Amino acid sequence: MLKRDNKILDCPSGASSFVAEANLLRANVTGCDPLYNNSYINLLNKGLEDIQYVIDKVKLSSQLYSWDFYKSIECLRQSRILALLGFISDYSKESLREEKRYVKAALPKLPFDSKSFALVLSGHFLFTYANKFDVQFHLSSILEMIRVSRNEVRIYPLQQGMISQPYIQTDELLTCLKKEHIRYEIITVPFEFQKGSNKMLRLIH
Repeated sequence: MLKRDNKILDCPSGASSFVAEANLLRANVTGCDPLYNNSYINLLNKGLEDIQYVIDKVKLSSQLYSWDFYKSIECLRQSRILALLGFISDYSKESLREEKRYVKAALPKLPFDSKSFALVLSGHFLFTYANKFDVQFHLSSILEMIRVSRNEVRIYPLQQGMISQPYIQTDELLTCLKKEHIRYEIITVPFEFQKGSNKMLRLIH
């Protein structure tokens, strides 16, 4: 069980249930996302649209995915819907809590003090949208996440988009991190849905 004083940031958190589920397990997790100024109804509708978009994309290239965890397209859909509903249930109660779990924020600038979190997590954003963000955006975002963390940052996966290939500018990015005297390691993780997406970048203070 995670200690409550070891605060965790999920960035960006999106319309998924990680924050809700982690806090139920008595972890102290904050999620931030540029969408968190929207009503829960709007987020529900957008979440359902995003799920359908992902399902349609996966159907077109199902051979690029491993179906050990999600046994079928329908299983994937139901899992995403449950995660969305878990998020919506928690997000809709935000005004009832003193401790704010969902913060409107967008990389590469976060509204948190330096070293606010023991651990910062970032999933399916950096590298994933390499077609929209250049290497400078990635570097600036990583440095910002390091600023607000006091121990480490974890980024998953290291692939770009849905093409099952590593981020094309990984070497350039890692060289920049070395110049900033940031220690890092690439770790193999046990989860792999998109084939090849079993690597995580761990940045250590």
